[in-house]
Amino acid sequence: MSTVLITGANRGIGLALTRLYRARGDEVIAVCRRSSAELEATGARVEVGIDVADAAAVAALPGRLGDVRIDVLLLNAGIFTNEKLGELDAGAFAAIVRQFEVNTLGPLRVTEALLGHLDQGARIGIITSRMGSITDNGSGGYYGYRASKAAVNAVGKSLALDLAPRGMAVALLHPGFVATEMVGGKGDISPEESASGLAARMDELTLERSGGFWHSNGSPLPW
Repeated sequence: MSTVLITGANRGIGLALTRLYRARGDEVIAVCRRSSAELEATGARVEVGIDVADAAAVAALPGRLGDVRIDVLLLNAGIFTNEKLGELDAGAFAAIVRQFEVNTLGPLRVTEALLGHLDQGARIGIITSRMGSITDNGSGGYYGYRASKAAVNAVGKSLALDLAPRGMAVALLHPGFVATEMVGGKGDISPEESASGLAARMDELTLERSGGFWHSNGSPLPW
């Protein structure tokens, strides 16, 4: 049995991951800004009031965990907006900054805060997006989301190198185009299918594979 901490756990992919790991018999710490009835029903330990863009809230998380040791850390919390050229007003730039705070700095902030709770051999999964691939960008737009996900890929690669001496491995994982509230319910796969693939990638994560960028179906993705 492992102890798994998941951010953004109250809905969508995070909720599906929580259900999956609970069904496997793992202890799950579900971190979120606000809980939900669906999350409470999983039986996970729920830690609310944690906005990954809020430095003070994240800094308080280790104290709330006590002496818990974490085997798997899934950095799933994220936001998505679409900024278009020709419409980049002050509100659009504020949305871009917010995406960097949540999508890029959030995973780094949480990892830094929880270093003392991560066991030797812990595995860290950053839920990124293939939209962060510069090579794969064939349609433009989405300035904040693309840039924040490209930046978190760089963060994840550095974490992989810096944590290797501690025996910790890091994976950058694209969940697929998942039908969640964040994308208006559109998508090619369900949150449950995505969660299954993400968990499989985490199961096979080793130090030799650390720092890689993969689709949840196992296909490697270009930077």
